[in-house]
Amino acid sequence: SMFLQYSYNLVDSMFVANINENALAAVSLSFPITTLMISLSIWIGVGINVLIAGYLGEKEQDLADCATTLGLLVALIVGICINILALLIMKPYFSAFTNNPAIFDYAMQYMSVCAFMQVPNMVHIAIQKVFQGTGNMITPMWFQIAGVIFNFVFDPLLIFGIGPFPKMGIRGAALATVLGYALSMVIAFLLLVFTKQKVRIKIKGFHVDSHMLKNLFSYGFPSFVMNALGSFMLTFTNLFLTYSDTVVAFFGAYFKVQQMIFMTVNGLIQGCLPVMRFNYSAKQPKRLKEAFHFGTQAATVMMIGGTCLLLFLPKQILFLFAASESMIKIGVPAMRILSIGLVFCGFSIMIATYQQAIEKIRSSMLIHILRQGILLVPLMWLFNHMFGINGIWISFPVTEILVFIVAVLLQTVIPKPQ
Repeated sequence: SMFLQYSYNLVDSMFVANINENALAAVSLSFPITTLMISLSIWIGVGINVLIAGYLGEKEQDLADCATTLGLLVALIVGICINILALLIMKPYFSAFTNNPAIFDYAMQYMSVCAFMQVPNMVHIAIQKVFQGTGNMITPMWFQIAGVIFNFVFDPLLIFGIGPFPKMGIRGAALATVLGYALSMVIAFLLLVFTKQKVRIKIKGFHVDSHMLKNLFSYGFPSFVMNALGSFMLTFTNLFLTYSDTVVAFFGAYFKVQQMIFMTVNGLIQGCLPVMRFNYSAKQPKRLKEAFHFGTQAATVMMIGGTCLLLFLPKQILFLFAASESMIKIGVPAMRILSIGLVFCGFSIMIATYQQAIEKIRSSMLIHILRQGILLVPLMWLFNHMFGINGIWISFPVTEILVFIVAVLLQTVIPKPQ
């Protein structure tokens, strides 16, 4: 499900790249905004997930139902607010990152439609996490697949005006994305309401519990930080990538591929989190530890696979984005350097997830903030001055190695649940 969640922008980029490189750069510049929007959805969703898993572990069915209702209500309200905010900030945001009028125009066309993805995105992720909090990991995958297939089919139809469909260009890519999310939301809601589930929407006797609301935001915050920092990191990196528009287009394409790898591992993590949380609440430390060890091993294997993909097939990956010769020349060595840190990252994220499950929120957040903020940005600035553009790429694996060391120390020092 997490893999599919981030495939929308990747699919958009693959088709939009066939318009021209300026259109690809525009979608790349839009990616931090859409990533931040998805991160906010995951914040609310994971908060719901952890609450439900904890209440079910404590055998508190009524509280689990209340958490479901509260979570969906919060998702709807926050989704509307973020939709409005995205429309307000996009013009000054794009003005700050490009002086190319063609890229600016493409970006405005894309985001003016894509901003409306937020409400269906927020609500369907909330329902996805409700299912996952009860141990149902398969159903969310299917309604995610429905939205992605819709997007994949309608992207070329609406971009290029195939058959009876109008030729909408980059706006068509955005419209296909919004409609894909809307389809996932409708299917998710119907499944929640009209099929038998371990939790249900509670109408009679429901009231907003301030303590539950606080915990919802608190428990989901580390997951928001992990995902949102990717958006901020991409924004800061774009500030350093003043070498050419081609470099910006390349890094946007690379980041989408990297996010697909990360989100596959993140899907594993989101599966492990409710299991660990359930067993922590049920006072089952042995099963808690087993879930952590299994998750760490699986994440390592996945990240090794991702490293091999970027290390040995960089040119083939860039061809998916209709890469020019200049992009290939820049991108192939860059992707090989960037791939080195992925394995270390898998360890660090699993440790952060374990800390989140046992309510060590500060430790979990520290790992995420170090990865994509406190360490990365200064190292990027330093290495950029020392080694030029290659220094920017080198800063990523160096950061991952340093954070891995910190994460292992935190896991060793913090007392384990008994």
